[in-house]
Amino acid sequence: MTRPMRNAMTVDVEDYFHVAALSRVIQREHWSSMEYRAEASTHRLMALFEECDITATFFVLGWVAKRSPGLIRSIHEAGHEVACHGMSHELVYRQTPEQFSAETRESKFLLEDLIGTKVQGYRAASWSITRESLWALDIIRELGFEYDSSIFPIRHDVYGIPDAPKQPDLIRTPAGYQIVEFPPSTARILGASLPVAGGGYFRLLPYWLTQWGLRQINDEQRAFMFYLHPWEVDPDQPRVKANWLSQFRHYTNLHKTQSRLRRLIHQFQFTSARNVLADTGLLAA
Repeated sequence: MTRPMRNAMTVDVEDYFHVAALSRVIQREHWSSMEYRAEASTHRLMALFEECDITATFFVLGWVAKRSPGLIRSIHEAGHEVACHGMSHELVYRQTPEQFSAETRESKFLLEDLIGTKVQGYRAASWSITRESLWALDIIRELGFEYDSSIFPIRHDVYGIPDAPKQPDLIRTPAGYQIVEFPPSTARILGASLPVAGGGYFRLLPYWLTQWGLRQINDEQRAFMFYLHPWEVDPDQPRVKANWLSQFRHYTNLHKTQSRLRRLIHQFQFTSARNVLADTGLLAA
């Protein structure tokens, strides 16, 4: 009997004050003085995953790992995959290659020291590997990562490469290395690619649209990549004054995320990104 298609459940472990949408009103030097909620909200997600008996991939921000080393160990000990989300949540295309290499190396080695095993996956802050920053893939591969999940195959005002692969695939970096790319999912509607991968799209768009997109992708025998952040299951987080678009993107439907997520998990099969890539043969089991 054929096993149902397994999809990737991924979490970007960062707090509400780390997000790019609020970066103009919350300066990095003020992070340490903000109310810290990432640990409690990440445990909330872990409890849901335990309840639903699934494993996930947690792309951990190095800043959070320094603040909550015990949290990172508990993620690993619960059987989830720990992956890297950089150190400072700075957009890749705003960094020099030297800056990017230094902070990515620091974050990777920090996580590996905490969990005692190799970290295989990387995801850039806000999908910020774009055409202008493809050089980052060379550095990611040189640092020993086996897969990347940073390129969103859509048009967007701050990220995206519309003609990038829309399913997990082995790609070639500018320097000629090979690395597996696992993009967030898009579905086809009226000839266009619609982002249905989670995050703000999961909160802002009707639930049925994510459900429909996931089913379309699985019917095509493709694995779905879903993502969200711990702050998205934290409707009681402090409200930060920002422009109307940033507030709309960040705060809309926070109170619905956890119930929607539970419903999605019960309707479809989920596991870690690493397990899905092993299913496809792109990574060793």
